[in-house]
Amino acid sequence: MAKYEKLALAASPTEKAQKAAKSLRNWFDFVSMDEADAVVVLGGDGYMLQTLHQMIDDARILPAYGMNLGTVGFLMNKREASRSPILDRVNRARSFDVSPLAMTAVTQSGETHRICAINEVSLLRETRQTAKLEIKVGNKVRIPELMCDGVLVATPAGSTAYNFSANGPILPLGCGLLALTPISAFRPRRWRGAILPDHLPIEIRSLEWEKRPVSAVADQREIRDVASIHVEVAHERDLTLLFDRGHSLDERIVGEQFAV
Repeated sequence: MAKYEKLALAASPTEKAQKAAKSLRNWFDFVSMDEADAVVVLGGDGYMLQTLHQMIDDARILPAYGMNLGTVGFLMNKREASRSPILDRVNRARSFDVSPLAMTAVTQSGETHRICAINEVSLLRETRQTAKLEIKVGNKVRIPELMCDGVLVATPAGSTAYNFSANGPILPLGCGLLALTPISAFRPRRWRGAILPDHLPIEIRSLEWEKRPVSAVADQREIRDVASIHVEVAHERDLTLLFDRGHSLDERIVGEQFAV
C-alpha cells in the first residue's frame, strides 16, 4: 500500500510553475492541504521555504516534495528526473527530517516576536555603524563584545546558503549541530565562528543599540530595531522533505564542499 495517497499541490506564481501545475492537474487529482498526506511544491528554493513556513504557521505540517522550476533548487528535485507518475515519484522518494530554529526577538520598544527559520537566523547592522553584540551560548557569555556587520545561526539544511557565503562551515544533515558565524568581524579579529550542539540555547544582545541599531532576519522575515534575540531548535515543528533517490539533500550538502 502506498505511503502517500492524497497529494496537495502548491505552485509559485511564476509562469513556468503555473504551466507545470496545469499539466500535473491534467494527470492527477490533487486535494486541499487539509485533506492531503503530502504536498508537491513547484518553484524554487524561496517558494519552498515560503510553503514550509506557511505550514508551520497553520500548524498543518505535511511532507514536501519539491520540483525545481526556479534557479538553484537546492531544496528541490529535478523536474525531469523521472517520467513516472507524480504519486509514484513521491512514494519512492527518500525522506529527510529538517529541524527549524525558533527565534524570539525583543525590540527596543519591548515588543516580542517569535518566528521560525529553516535556513538561518541572522542579526544585521541597520546603518553604517558597526554592530556591537554580546554572544551568550548555553546561558554563559562567550564573547562580551563582538564588533561586526552581523552574526548568523544556521541549521545544517541552511549551512550551504548565507552561512557558506559568510565563510561558515557546511554541516551534514542529522549531525545535531548549528553553525554560529560572524559576518565581517572586526573585533575579535581572530574569531571565525563556532560549531555548537543544537541543544544549547543561543542569545545575542545588541550593545549600544541607540547608536548601532540592528535587525533580526529569520529566513525571509525581518524585525527592525532589535535589542536581543534568543534562538533554539524547535523540534516540535520538525519538517519532512522528500527527495528522489540519488538526488538527496545530504548528497548535495557533501557535494557543495567539492564544488569548484
